[in-house]
Amino acid sequence: MKKYLVFDIGGSSVKHAIITEKGEFIEKGSYKSERHNFDIFINKMLEVSRKAKEEHNISGVAVSAPGSVDSEEGTIGGSSALPCIHGPNFKKIFKEELGLTLEIENDANSAALGEVWLGGAKDNNDVAFVVCGTGIGGAIIKDRKIHKGTHMHGGEFGYMILESIKTEEGVEFKTWSDIGSTGGLLRTVAKRKGLSSEELDGKKIFELAEQGDEICKEEINNFYFNVAKGLFNIQYIYDPEKILIGGAISSREDFIDKINENMDLLMKTMTHAKVRPVIEKCQYGNDANLLGALFHYLQR
Repeated sequence: MKKYLVFDIGGSSVKHAIITEKGEFIEKGSYKSERHNFDIFINKMLEVSRKAKEEHNISGVAVSAPGSVDSEEGTIGGSSALPCIHGPNFKKIFKEELGLTLEIENDANSAALGEVWLGGAKDNNDVAFVVCGTGIGGAIIKDRKIHKGTHMHGGEFGYMILESIKTEEGVEFKTWSDIGSTGGLLRTVAKRKGLSSEELDGKKIFELAEQGDEICKEEINNFYFNVAKGLFNIQYIYDPEKILIGGAISSREDFIDKINENMDLLMKTMTHAKVRPVIEKCQYGNDANLLGALFHYLQR
């Protein structure tokens, strides 16, 4: 059975694993991310890869990375918490240094592909994938493959405008990331309470709400309503079979129930809308990016 080395490049750490072509994990590891010096960054990746090649006879290398990833070229555009990774050609380096084929994909897209391969969308062809965290990210799956769009912005749902407010200076727009993410919830509650964002976190806000804090209760309700609005819009833009939603907050037991309660309100009000979004949690957490990066490799 073929084995592959898979990297998941993150802002604080780089995870790596040896995974079989069937998605079975053989071993895992991680090390601290280097942010600014690309030579240090790539030499660590090559060191891990040489060891994997020697010990496991790997057939190739798959990578999940932040930023605007050009999978054809093997480069990473845009920006991320790791400035040094933007620009160099990973495919070329690995082919020249190790004689190994490397395939690379964006991290949100990789997480979506992990769900398509072995998770919540393994029986589906067309799925929207949403990550709710500091902002809103996501991916569009069409025929079990990533749809990146002309400018590689497919799935950037966080830019969706959900509200507009006229002011003396003009118009203020609120995006889905502004008012439908856990980061947005945190900022809104902190502002209403006259606190800095550092004095609160998502867990604390839900704890305060359970203790009867009216501001937290009100903003949590607004948060769920805004999540539902965004998902409703995605359904009628793309019409997927289902929408999978992930992020740390999705681990809450009542998360999907609360979204569906607000979706009930939308569907009752929007009487001309006949298709109700099917909303489910992602099945994979920390392993989704690794699995999806390998699935991307196998697809190519």
